[in-house]
Amino acid sequence: MKKFSNPVKRKILQICAFGFCNPYVQNFFNGKISGAKWKSFCVPGLNCYSCPAAAFSCPIGALQAVGGSADFKFSFYVAGLLLAFGALLGRAVCGFLCPFGLLQELIFKIPAPKIKLPRAVKYIKYFVLLIFVLILPAADTNYAGLGDPAFCKYICPAGTFEAGLPLAASHPELRPALGNLFALKVGVLAFVLLACVFVARFFCKALCPLGAIYGFFNKLSFYRLNFQKEKCVSCKKCAELCPMDIDPTRSPNSFECVRCSKCADACPTGAIRLGFFCRSH
Repeated sequence: MKKFSNPVKRKILQICAFGFCNPYVQNFFNGKISGAKWKSFCVPGLNCYSCPAAAFSCPIGALQAVGGSADFKFSFYVAGLLLAFGALLGRAVCGFLCPFGLLQELIFKIPAPKIKLPRAVKYIKYFVLLIFVLILPAADTNYAGLGDPAFCKYICPAGTFEAGLPLAASHPELRPALGNLFALKVGVLAFVLLACVFVARFFCKALCPLGAIYGFFNKLSFYRLNFQKEKCVSCKKCAELCPMDIDPTRSPNSFECVRCSKCADACPTGAIRLGFFCRSH
């Protein structure tokens, strides 16, 4: 029996992860938000709590909810989950388990000129993490002492795509009440999706706060990229094919690497491989 190639295996895993996170697809047609009993638990990737099909919570949404609570309790559960998945997989979560990552990859397949972002753009996601996920929910509170989930409210294109648009489509009675904030969110989504046609994983590179968190673990995670310098013939195929614009021979465990394995698949000498406990040398 013919074996699946690594890219096909990864795509199957991404699709399975999407289905695991969003099993209640019938809710897209009846306009209900899932009340699944597991929604008090987070999945590792970016997946909106309010998506009609969602079975779990989003870690970024959960971080904001805790940070914006009236008594500002620290969520050891959410922090522990991020630490656990970060230590185990690093940004492999982005490459294998994030539903919005899968959507970006599919959109990038649309024929169009492909471009690379200036390096400075990649630092925007750290600003988004600091301001919209950590500071604003805790600092900008209402009369009851509750903060807004600023990232979800003003930016998150995954939430707009998975929850906002489907709910607006299935509830015509709500459409007259949709105002400028919804228009802003739709505009952000349209911009991100359009950018993903030209830039591989644009949202992952420029805006995703979850990717920023997991990136800190890339040099420490158990699942990592191994580069064997003595086998390298400097063909640069790995750098040319990397969707995150990394040269794995110079920075094998960069904060940006999503462990997609394209570099390893392209290496003619087997100088690059991915696995648990791999160490570059």
